[in-house]
Amino acid sequence: MGAFHAGEARVQQRLEVRDRMAEVADRAIRDHMPEQHRSFFSLLPFLIVGSVDDAGRPWASIVAAPPGFVSSPDARRLRVNAAPLVGAPLRWREGESVGLLGIQAHTRRRNRMNGIVEEVTPDGVSIRVAQSFGNCPKYIVPREATYGPGRVSHSPRSGERLDARDLALVQRADTLFIATAHPRAPHSAVPEEGLDVSHRGGAPGFVSVDEDGALWIPDYAGNLFFNTFGNLALNPRAGLLFIGFESGDLLHVTGHAEVVWDAEAVAQFPGALRLVRFEVRATVRLDAALALQWSAVAPSP
Repeated sequence: MGAFHAGEARVQQRLEVRDRMAEVADRAIRDHMPEQHRSFFSLLPFLIVGSVDDAGRPWASIVAAPPGFVSSPDARRLRVNAAPLVGAPLRWREGESVGLLGIQAHTRRRNRMNGIVEEVTPDGVSIRVAQSFGNCPKYIVPREATYGPGRVSHSPRSGERLDARDLALVQRADTLFIATAHPRAPHSAVPEEGLDVSHRGGAPGFVSVDEDGALWIPDYAGNLFFNTFGNLALNPRAGLLFIGFESGDLLHVTGHAEVVWDAEAVAQFPGALRLVRFEVRATVRLDAALALQWSAVAPSP
């Protein structure tokens, strides 16, 4: 099976890319971070994190601090010196797997590191590498993030569905992050059986909401790893994060995700190759919580 678990292999087989991906797996997915990735993480003012809660629900979250808060003491470890935002659904737990995404939108660079939390201290966490790999620059909306403390978070608000303000944030979004988990996460010792958090992007409004309140997320051509879809093939739970780039608002959503292959449904989303239909089960909203300032969107291919 190599670097891919059974769910990822199943999706690759369906799309007739399994043999090709098996050939590149060992080169593309490593058990350590190359020097380029180690230095890249140290440049970032924020990090996207995928984790699961006590009920086994995946959540996508964000931590932010001045650049340098993420460091790499050696090629098999990352140190994250930042605490979860108060009220956010992120919990660091020793011995549990997490998915990490470093993304520098204005340069359209992104790298992933899925690993195991080795140590939790008052200052942050140390994470051991399970899988390290890069991603292509497709569908990244170029805007630069600068750390700038001073926002005042309102009390966290939890719910079971999206309200009107949540829907407005979703329907104008050009970026989201999705967290998924293997059924044996977060406690499996097998590197590929952990958590993953990934980026999705498109034109503003690329996520649709149907009359039942379900979200429809188009999936475009990518790297063919199918980490997200492979997890969903085995475990339909997922978490989404939407960011209000001007307001600093954060909308965390967890629920049930289904991959839609039906050609007629897919054709309703120009350029999409398949879809994710996401049913909301729980939400956590933090208003004005993110201490980042974002530049205007730059032209993008």
